[in-house]
Amino acid sequence: MPSVERAAVVTHGHTPNVSSAVERLRAFAAGAGVELLEEKDDAAADIAIVLGGDGTVLRALTRFLGTAVPVIGVNFGRVGFLTAIGGDDLETGLARVFAGEYRTIELPTVELELDGKRHVGVNDAVVTSATLGRVIELGYAIGGEDLGVQPCDGLICATPPGSTAYNLSNGGPVLVWGLDAMVVTFVAPHTLHARPLVVGRSVDVVVENCSPDVHAGVLVDGRHLADLPPGGTTTIHLGPEHSRLAVLPEQTFFTRYGQVFRPG
Repeated sequence: MPSVERAAVVTHGHTPNVSSAVERLRAFAAGAGVELLEEKDDAAADIAIVLGGDGTVLRALTRFLGTAVPVIGVNFGRVGFLTAIGGDDLETGLARVFAGEYRTIELPTVELELDGKRHVGVNDAVVTSATLGRVIELGYAIGGEDLGVQPCDGLICATPPGSTAYNLSNGGPVLVWGLDAMVVTFVAPHTLHARPLVVGRSVDVVVENCSPDVHAGVLVDGRHLADLPPGGTTTIHLGPEHSRLAVLPEQTFFTRYGQVFRPG
């Protein structure tokens, strides 16, 4: 990749060690001749540097959707699966990045249509019971085929980066970066037969709230959009935009997966 001349900075404002990391970044960028841009100018950046964890990386990927700006993470969070550089290695890792020693991975987004409005997420779209402790009945159709009604706590449609989040904790499969697909996983289904499904592009997942007296909450990337009343529907599919995640050249999905999720 070309060397970096201008960089945007995205931070997790609630992590105590981020303020010192910002000072380290400022000092190192000044020495390397890299300009750090203010937020109003960051669409002109060559790359966005995240100081934080996976949640902050996802926020940055959303912020730079529709631009050519890739996002690279320096881990100051807990898991850091989407980050490429350890917090202790900030200077050595960014020296490589500033020299253009990184590659980008395009990741699909998820799009949810509700009440005539379109909502885009980089992680997942979720339909869940709006009443704590109440099971909800969700009807679902995939690719125009009705697959019945499932009592459950909710349903997740996750992208490859989102597959290692809420989807993974509910027993859904991990999708390797590079797949143009999303996974559909029920949350606590009241059956022995509901299994996660992986679907490709141009396939709609239509979800209907079939409960007679329970509203459903509709969320994208953890943001509550609205409640879905009984009889209400929403449509979820892969979106046209792609987010751009930057990693060091030697890093693959499987090296990160092994480092983060291997027991012990």
